[in-house]
Amino acid sequence: MSTKARNIVDDSPLTKFHMKLTIFTAGGPFLDGYILSIVAMALIPLNQSFEINGLWNGLLGSSALIGIFIGGIIFGYLTDRVGRESMYRLDLIAFLVLSILQIFATNVEQLFIIRVLLGIAIGADYPIATSLLTEFAPKKYRGKMIGFLTISWYLGATVAYFAGYFLLNLGPDAWKWMLGSSAIPTIIVILMRLNTPESPRWLLSKGQKEKALRIMKNIYGESTTLEDIPSGPVQKPSLMKLFSPAYRKRTIFVMLFWNFQLIPMFAIYTFAPTLLETFNLNKGDLSHIGSALISFMFLIGCTVSMFFIDRIGRRSLCIGGFFFTTIALLGLGLAPEASSWIIVGLFFMYAFFAGAPAILEWAYPNELFPTEIRGTAVGFATTVTRIGASVGTFGLPIALATFGVGPTMLIAAGLNVIGLLVSVFMAPETKNLSLEEASQDEASKMDEKEDVSNY
Repeated sequence: MSTKARNIVDDSPLTKFHMKLTIFTAGGPFLDGYILSIVAMALIPLNQSFEINGLWNGLLGSSALIGIFIGGIIFGYLTDRVGRESMYRLDLIAFLVLSILQIFATNVEQLFIIRVLLGIAIGADYPIATSLLTEFAPKKYRGKMIGFLTISWYLGATVAYFAGYFLLNLGPDAWKWMLGSSAIPTIIVILMRLNTPESPRWLLSKGQKEKALRIMKNIYGESTTLEDIPSGPVQKPSLMKLFSPAYRKRTIFVMLFWNFQLIPMFAIYTFAPTLLETFNLNKGDLSHIGSALISFMFLIGCTVSMFFIDRIGRRSLCIGGFFFTTIALLGLGLAPEASSWIIVGLFFMYAFFAGAPAILEWAYPNELFPTEIRGTAVGFATTVTRIGASVGTFGLPIALATFGVGPTMLIAAGLNVIGLLVSVFMAPETKNLSLEEASQDEASKMDEKEDVSNY
């Protein structure tokens, strides 16, 4: 029977290093949420400047998602290939340059191209930042640390809605300052991420033992040795490994649960003001204020879920979240003529409980796959789910025009029902497992069980 090795990373207490790394890493998701959400407010003055039709409304709303589709799969693989630390800052430089370039766009086509490129940079940050943080996180706090990245995304989105609301009064060119405003937090995050160390787990997966030991001693003390962190043989990253018998079921689960959570959520997030106006909440600035408050409720839901992820576990959180969001969407679909208080209340309910599966978007793919393909797995899942999110975002205005708001919300509820069924039948539990245990392939688990029974 194999004995359990000491693991200084997984069994470490929460230190100042972990807290700083979590905050610095969370800067990326904050920018992602800000950049992806500010366009919802910018579309209003953009329509005044360029007289955008429904097609371009959908394309601009989903432009960054199209970019994430490209960036996720390419940079997820590169993250496993060349490392986490070097790309951890480079992608933010792209954020900065492209944020500023949006101000100088002279037509809708230019703006679309810039935002697609911006989406590529965002897609790169998902596997880079989440993999790096996961590989430093102690198992007792891993769920909360990764969950904080999701909270940061929603915080960025919430700030974007409020910033957009206050910039809305700058006239027809307000969209330039809305979209370009992301340059300010980007500079702050670039400065915060300076001097971040490389992941020792990644270095060991590449056979760079001396550098890994040097970083570990610097973080965990001079008495640290390579025996304090489990490492397997040096392996190359491979996209096809995600579909091998050992990891195929996990890959399918991550793609499905993430997609069916993300499709309705992104559509609602991107077109929240439009949706609220469709529900006749269009008096004064009510639709914009309501959008900001719904975004804030998403943030509250994620925060509450973060405190439960390491208590009740990932599986229960996933199932419960899908159950209650389905009820909220069904209510919106079946009673679109209800009072404004009921409509807003149902949107609040959806936003709050959407935080449960949302908090798992980065936790599951980072925990279920080993170091050599962790970035690849996150990047691939990001790419596949952004196809769904792009379809949802592009399709929402069309669905509203074709079917009306009630049937559109029922379609969203149907997608959530599929997510609920996927969670019930496929969601694993990784609570209290080391990163090596959580990402262990099925064949190795069976071998261990046989070893124990033989013993």
